[in-house]
Amino acid sequence: MQQLKLAVAGAQILFVAFGAMVLVPLLTGLNPAMALLGAGIGTLLFQLVTKQKVPVFLGSSFAFIAPIIYAVGEWGLPSTMFGLFAAGFMYFVFAALIKWRGLAAVNRLLPPVVIGPVIMVIGLSVAVVASQMAMGQAGGSQAVDYAQSLLLSGFTFAVTVVVAVFGSRMMKLVPILIGVGAGYIAALLMGLVDTAPIAAAPWFAVPHFETPQINWQAALFMLPVAIAPAIEHIGGVMAVGKVTGKDYAKDPGLDKTLAGDGLGVCVAGLIGGPPVTTYGEVTGAVMITKNGNPKIMTWAAVFAICMAFFGKFNAFLASIPLPVMGGIMILLFGTIASLGLKTLIDAKVDLMQPKNLVIVSSVLTTGVGGMIIKLGSVSFAGVGLCAVLAVILNWILPDEKPAETLPGREI
Repeated sequence: MQQLKLAVAGAQILFVAFGAMVLVPLLTGLNPAMALLGAGIGTLLFQLVTKQKVPVFLGSSFAFIAPIIYAVGEWGLPSTMFGLFAAGFMYFVFAALIKWRGLAAVNRLLPPVVIGPVIMVIGLSVAVVASQMAMGQAGGSQAVDYAQSLLLSGFTFAVTVVVAVFGSRMMKLVPILIGVGAGYIAALLMGLVDTAPIAAAPWFAVPHFETPQINWQAALFMLPVAIAPAIEHIGGVMAVGKVTGKDYAKDPGLDKTLAGDGLGVCVAGLIGGPPVTTYGEVTGAVMITKNGNPKIMTWAAVFAICMAFFGKFNAFLASIPLPVMGGIMILLFGTIASLGLKTLIDAKVDLMQPKNLVIVSSVLTTGVGGMIIKLGSVSFAGVGLCAVLAVILNWILPDEKPAETLPGREI
């Protein structure tokens, strides 16, 4: 009976994480089944490394959306998979640094003035894609009627906003899922959904596994991208610790949680799924249900793996129209950018200081502007380029010295 209760709670966790988890592969062209499989296996590996002490479920990371789209277009999917696999090693670097010098060393290397604008770029760099999809455009052509697209994306956006702002506490955990569901029903009524592939799909289907191709350019491109989600991981673990009243930074330790997450990223990349990360929605669910048993996440992972082999369900995901996804993306990517801004505000970063102003403005311009730096056959662009630029500028630019107090006068 106890296991049944845990299983039901695990199914609820998967439901909460599901909308965001499958959104990433749908936006990047990856296989949603691989996202489910990668999330399930990644969470189980995380539980193994942390000895099942932390109630965390690992789902698809939004930080990699723009880099994946760029890398697939530049080098192809097999090379991109190798790059995503390599990105997982950045977590091990942070884990070793924390083990060696403590969390303070990471905070010195990556202060809020570095992380904030990088997170903003993650959201804003794909703003054009969101707008195009909301208008029914794909690959530069009008895939869905313009007027119908605006109507459908606007409706999906409106439903998601209403749920996120006015919904119950439980509904606010799944606004993406509810928004996509409402948009899909509207698309059905408008005759914009082709249900033939769903009917033709088998109930049981083994997902197609791509074979990674070694490409060091893709690896160097993806490595810096992992900086933002690695820092996000630390914040996520701290947050769930506050909810459960336990200090996971001490037991099992942030080095262990980072290593577990990194292992999940490596495996997800190898099988062709998007990299995984901790989910705030899941932390919210733990807070509302008051159930922080890590075994719940194990059940959620098992259910995710099972769903990866559900052929008709994956065909259903593939049938979601472009404008429905576009309506969700308009809100989602703006929210990510807002979180970056919140990082700067919470840390009270003074943009009147020349150093801070230079870092933030340079990162935003190069990231949103789509700058690419090519060194021979190696290219740096997007979030990766911004992260490296921010770290270098923070390292070489001097901090502003406090004003000295003049004799006989207070300042």
